[in-house]
Amino acid sequence: MSATAPPATPGRAPEGTDERLLRTSPLRRLMGRPELGSVVGAVAVFVFFSVFADSFLKASSFSTVLYAASTLGIMAVPVALLMIGGEFDLSAGVLVTTSALVSSMFSYQMTANVWVGVGVSLLVTLAVGAFNGFMLTRTKLPSFIITLGTFLMLTGLNLGFTKLISGTVSTKTIGDMEGFDSARKLFASELTLGDVTLKVTILWWFALVAVATWILLRTRFGNWIFAVGGGADAARAVGVPVDRTRIGLYMGVAFAAWVSGQHLLFSFDVVQSGEGVGNELTYIIAAVIGGCLITGGYGSAVGSAVGAFIFGMTSKGIVYAEWNPDWFKFFLGAMLLLATLLNAWVRKRAEATS
Repeated sequence: MSATAPPATPGRAPEGTDERLLRTSPLRRLMGRPELGSVVGAVAVFVFFSVFADSFLKASSFSTVLYAASTLGIMAVPVALLMIGGEFDLSAGVLVTTSALVSSMFSYQMTANVWVGVGVSLLVTLAVGAFNGFMLTRTKLPSFIITLGTFLMLTGLNLGFTKLISGTVSTKTIGDMEGFDSARKLFASELTLGDVTLKVTILWWFALVAVATWILLRTRFGNWIFAVGGGADAARAVGVPVDRTRIGLYMGVAFAAWVSGQHLLFSFDVVQSGEGVGNELTYIIAAVIGGCLITGGYGSAVGSAVGAFIFGMTSKGIVYAEWNPDWFKFFLGAMLLLATLLNAWVRKRAEATS
């Protein structure tokens, strides 16, 4: 006597079938991507300024947009990973300036090859990142408090040491020192393709996005990041090294701050000690626009890149449209709210169809 198999329920696997072996439709996979909402927003912003800004579509204008996006995007990528891990870093903006100041002042005062200053700056910057992570894991205080304290300390150190050593609020020029030209090629050079000039920061940005995406999707550390952001206690219970993961994320932000700081230094030769204040919020905004949740456990590196691109299009699009730049913060705030609402809607749709 043969038994008849029960009919399959729509949307569910037949009895006895491993659900992991079922194919997911392309639409469902697309709806589940964190950066979907930001991509839709980027298309809308691109179309908007293409209509209202005559010079927006010029190749030279587009390269300027990419440069503006890259200077933000280099920092937005590790900040996005940190937010996926459920933490914040309010010291990221001034840490960029600290990196540039250490490199410049050490090279000038020691009359050494600028590469020595670059190396010392890398060690100091990574040490600050490790300090943030260590204090977070040992004190159990919120990352908002820890990094706010670091922000204030670095702001004071940047100004105090610069005035103590240089006598002014800016560093001395190091443009005539040995190694400056080679360092500039790595951190602040330009690549000309026809009529288009591309800054090397665009290559740094793309490389960081690629590496961060690989880490998130293809490595054990990426799984740890999502697990820690989803719930640190639960992650610790299944063997995830929560403390090491958090320290590693903060050191990732520090490395990007070092890259950005060296670009700042070798682009302009001198550095103002008060720069960078407020930029940390812009990095967070780019990550949120790109699909990262404030609560952690959700987001992508690609989304942060799209968020930075939206920022670049908006900041330069307003100029090309010959609008009053005083309205820029209004548009940025409106984009933040709209992107967050759109990302929340997309996420709910993805959960409903999963």
